[in-house]
Amino acid sequence: MIASHLLAYFFTELNHDQTQKVDKYLYHMRLSDETLLEVSQRFEKEMEKGLGADTNPTASVKMLPTFVRSTPDGTEDGDFLALDLGGTNFRVLRVKVSDNGLRKVEMENQIYAIPEELMRGSGVQLFDHIAECLANFLDKLQIKDKKLPLGFTFSFPCHQTKLDESILVMWTKGFKCSSVEGRDVVSLLRKSIKKRGDFDIDIVAVVNDTVGTMMTCGYDDHNCEVGLIVGTGTNACYMEEMRHIDLVEGDEGRMCINMEWGAFGDDGVLDDIRTEFDREIDMGSLNPGKQLFEKMISGMYMGELVRLILVKMTKEGLLFGGRLTPDLLTTGHFETRFVSAIEKEKEGLQKAHEILSKLGLEPSHEDCLATLRICQIVSTRSASLCGATLAAVLRRIKDNKGVERLRSTVGVDGSVYKKHPHFARRLHKTVRKLLPDCEIRFIRSEDGSGKGAAMVTAVAYRLAAQHKARQNILEPFKLSHEQLLEVKERMRIEMEKGLAKETHAEATVKMLPTYVCSTPDGTEKGDFLALDLGGTNFRVLLVRVRNGMRRGVEMHNKIYSIPVEIMQGTGEELFDHIVHCISDFLEYMGMKGVSLPLGFTFSFPCQQNNLDEGILLKWTKGFKATGCEGEDVVGLLKEAIHRREEFDLDVVAVVNDTVGTMMTCGYEDPYCEVGLIIGTGTNACYMEEMRNVELVEGDEGRMCVNMEWGAFGDSGCLDDIRTEFDVAVDELSLNPGKQRYEKMISGMYLGEIVRNVLIDFTKRGLLFRGRISERLKTRGIFETKFLSQIESDCLALLQVRSILQHLGLESTCDDSIIVKEVCTVVARRAAQLCGAGMAAVVDKIRENRGLDFLKITVGVDGTLYKLHPHFSNILHETVKQLSPKCEVTFLQSEDGSGKGAALITAVACRIREAGQR
Repeated sequence: MIASHLLAYFFTELNHDQTQKVDKYLYHMRLSDETLLEVSQRFEKEMEKGLGADTNPTASVKMLPTFVRSTPDGTEDGDFLALDLGGTNFRVLRVKVSDNGLRKVEMENQIYAIPEELMRGSGVQLFDHIAECLANFLDKLQIKDKKLPLGFTFSFPCHQTKLDESILVMWTKGFKCSSVEGRDVVSLLRKSIKKRGDFDIDIVAVVNDTVGTMMTCGYDDHNCEVGLIVGTGTNACYMEEMRHIDLVEGDEGRMCINMEWGAFGDDGVLDDIRTEFDREIDMGSLNPGKQLFEKMISGMYMGELVRLILVKMTKEGLLFGGRLTPDLLTTGHFETRFVSAIEKEKEGLQKAHEILSKLGLEPSHEDCLATLRICQIVSTRSASLCGATLAAVLRRIKDNKGVERLRSTVGVDGSVYKKHPHFARRLHKTVRKLLPDCEIRFIRSEDGSGKGAAMVTAVAYRLAAQHKARQNILEPFKLSHEQLLEVKERMRIEMEKGLAKETHAEATVKMLPTYVCSTPDGTEKGDFLALDLGGTNFRVLLVRVRNGMRRGVEMHNKIYSIPVEIMQGTGEELFDHIVHCISDFLEYMGMKGVSLPLGFTFSFPCQQNNLDEGILLKWTKGFKATGCEGEDVVGLLKEAIHRREEFDLDVVAVVNDTVGTMMTCGYEDPYCEVGLIIGTGTNACYMEEMRNVELVEGDEGRMCVNMEWGAFGDSGCLDDIRTEFDVAVDELSLNPGKQRYEKMISGMYLGEIVRNVLIDFTKRGLLFRGRISERLKTRGIFETKFLSQIESDCLALLQVRSILQHLGLESTCDDSIIVKEVCTVVARRAAQLCGAGMAAVVDKIRENRGLDFLKITVGVDGTLYKLHPHFSNILHETVKQLSPKCEVTFLQSEDGSGKGAALITAVACRIREAGQR
């Protein structure tokens, strides 16, 4: 009993001793966590170098763009061919992908040999042979008459310029065909097929096997955005943000990068962790100084590393009694599959004994233990290094996405990963240790190079079909130069109708006279009060206008709220409340008892019969005060002032905010004779010749006309350019059939148009994988400010994603690009339509004055104009194109409704005084 215990103890001690001996000897191969983190960080720097335009030429990790811009979403469908050329055999496959809710992939394939003489012959012969085999395969399946899309896996170093164009950099793996290097392999294959003339195929994509691996796994798991191969060689690819890829035009979306990471360290950055054995392997290889990282990791070298260590330890008398055999001294005789066999849990030591004996050695139990330990150290280092670089890739994806926790999947292929008993587990462990805050799944790829190529093709086909479908839907939003000229013409006709006495009644663009007959000339001076009533808040302002040396405007104001019960009570209550606020303001300013001229901005539909007389046509914006409609609001205000008997005010002008905008800018720029508002709503005004304003007596001079142009199109004259989405938005609005032009342009409606387009896309399966969130179905949920945020260039697509998340939508990168495109198209059309209207206005002014060329300024206000990143530029551009004989400057207004009202009053007072003199 005791004897057996002693024996067991003796063996454990022995094991321990052998292990320690090897551990000590291979101290440099056992990498600490600190070292792995260091390797990971170095690799991240190498990735940066490969992506940068200036640093790429000298970078060792080449980071090649693959032009694969999207991973599968599961809706791929169709019949595809794949060619897989990467060694002495090549395969032809037919892959059927079906999406009838069951997502399945069926494959048939045939393997063809490439005779030795073809591998070294001419390129033409090689591609003719491939075309021949392809024809044979199509014949067998009886599909020669179909023109099927084909994906080509070509596993040699290539420089890709398009998805279907790949230039061979150099042959590897024993191939030496003449006149292929430096040429596009797709066109060579196309040539060979064309020459035969018995079948036709559509070569859609050239793929590297690593990318194929990612795509195959991506079909089963939509989170898969990294491909990894650890077999004879090693490489990885992942989805990178376009904005970081300097070598390819464009910043939108993502693209798969084929890293070619085997070359990590070729510039010396791994010299401090490479051992004498790594150097020895490199010296004896076919490509000394190249692929140094791969030589520390991949299957092609793992067995050889173990052999070199065994030889050196034996020479030093630490193994096999110091006895070497010719077999052990022969390069390549210790195969990588031996490493896997020896590391197997149960039969490992026995396998070690068999393998070492076959090499002519007479191993003791200790020798077998030592050999097992050497294999463990070499394969563990391989898995750890691989984990360190993979962690760098995943960390980069995490930073790109700006998320707290990354959930991602890595698709893996390769004999070492799949066949070595512990490699995968050790790799996963390293990644988790270096990235504790990420959830990473690993899935094994089944046939990445065959099925993967078909998947890349299937995705390219799906993207092309979906892109086409989306463009067809967006087409009606894209207005041609001719269509915009037509809109300008029609606006001109509607303006004429509104100005003429006999057509005014049925005109939709009302062209209301404002009785403002002059813009500021800079000599205005004095103190003026302004009232601004246009919503639930109400402002009182004191505006001091100075002239001469200290010319300028100084303002003081106070905001008062209007309670709902007063908005919906009687007119007397409303105007008493307003006068109460004025009284409070005058007291606040210490100006009780001063009689000042007052301008009243009243932003409701009015008919003006004089500068100081505005008849309220109808309340809007939630006001319902009784006894006001049909009455003169200035009269109502004056009565309320008399009722209070506290102060007297001289109400000089009732003003619309658009006119106020023109006047405010007119004070800064004497050329300003047009006002434009593009905010929640839209409107414009301009200085018209009195002789054309038939509703007002007199032909001398000019008068500002408030166009109320939002109603343009209510007569049906824009029906040919309104889309189904405009109609839907109009029908569900508070005033169907009214303000149609405004509904295609202004801030209140653009978000709603976008929302309707997004729903349509989703219903057709062109967006959000066909899933509509409840929130997206809610009217008004897509705010117009989102358009401005989504289109501001600096925020890239992360901004879009967070807005979509707020709307309860799980979006991919592709979805974000599509949403941005819809926003761009809708906002662009709005700006162009607005520009067409403005072009009609400035050309009318030019013709009124009989000029060949007009220089004029437009005063503009409104959130859409001020906040949207591109609206103003497109508007300016459109006016320039449609009115080439006008030089139009746009000036942003500051506070048209407050300061503007005071300036109108100041101008009126100036003219009144001049008349009195």
